[in-house]
Amino acid sequence: MATNPYFDNFYNSPEQNLIEDLIIESIKIYGHDVWFCPRTVVARDNVFNSDALSQYNDSYQIEMYIKNVEGFEGEGDFLSRFNIQIRDQITFTVANKRYNEVIGDYEDSPRPKEGDIIYFPLTEKIYQIKFAEHEAPVFYQMGALQCYDLICEQFEYSGEDLNTGVDAIDSLEAKYTVVADADDGVTYDANNNVIIDANTGRPLGVVTDWQPDDVFNDGGTFETLADGFIDFSEADPFSDDGRY
Repeated sequence: MATNPYFDNFYNSPEQNLIEDLIIESIKIYGHDVWFCPRTVVARDNVFNSDALSQYNDSYQIEMYIKNVEGFEGEGDFLSRFNIQIRDQITFTVANKRYNEVIGDYEDSPRPKEGDIIYFPLTEKIYQIKFAEHEAPVFYQMGALQCYDLICEQFEYSGEDLNTGVDAIDSLEAKYTVVADADDGVTYDANNNVIIDANTGRPLGVVTDWQPDDVFNDGGTFETLADGFIDFSEADPFSDDGRY
């Protein structure tokens, strides 16, 4: 039996517009103003589908709703073999119509993309979009999609070019960018301050223990150093001729 032709639940434009306006009004009441910065891809790696030279050149202020009402989600903070990693996740909800009005029409981007960043002034932290869910929290209500859920993690700066105009974002580049001076071999930070090696107490980049003539000694230095951890006089039981 076919559905009732007198009730149009999926192709009624006035109903779709009404629901969309109610969602926008709700976000404006209960949401927060954030800065949205779209990513500009400079040199895409087609193998790993990544871009190590990404740029963030624009910023747009827009209202978003914080879906995590009980705190951050995700894996949290944990100690890996390399360092302490923060895997807190936060989910922002943005209205489809408002995104196109404020951002999409200017960036020629129909939806938020993975890799874009969001600065949340309340926590003073920057978050990067890991996945843009376009079918939640409602699945084609009245036949349309009214909002996006942006699943984000805290942004880890890795050499991106930041020119957004928001000081809290652009300051990351000056804080973590390392510049090497080719004249004296000393490594400087972005503020032209010499970086001191915490282990040696000397300026980073200066090598004082290296001897130029050691380069052409046919491995003599290595053999001297190797006596402490490799005994070349012992036979290798896994080789054919019993030698290393």
